[in-house]
Amino acid sequence: MAITMTPSAVERVKSFLANRGKGLGLRLGLKTSGCSGMAYVLEFVDELNADDEIYEVDGVNIIIDAKSFIYLQGIELDYVKEGLNEGFKFNNPNAKGECGCGESFTV
Repeated sequence: MAITMTPSAVERVKSFLANRGKGLGLRLGLKTSGCSGMAYVLEFVDELNADDEIYEVDGVNIIIDAKSFIYLQGIELDYVKEGLNEGFKFNNPNAKGECGCGESFTV
């Protein structure tokens, strides 16, 4: 299954990278956190790790480590604006549930 991004997410990441002036792409990963167990991590990548895989989506490099990929296969990264709030939204078909606050998920 592929990693996908909505057009709004692609444009937002391209804008962040352009403003930053450097970087190979955006890391999408996981960390143990929250009441449901896992939370998403987004960070700029300047150097690749040995177990990183690069997935190019509409001109944006998404870097995912092998350990995280098994939980992220098929994910869609979106960027949404809702009222005064805006941010990345993760549409993960592997997630079985989320905590009440939306900060973490379980598979």
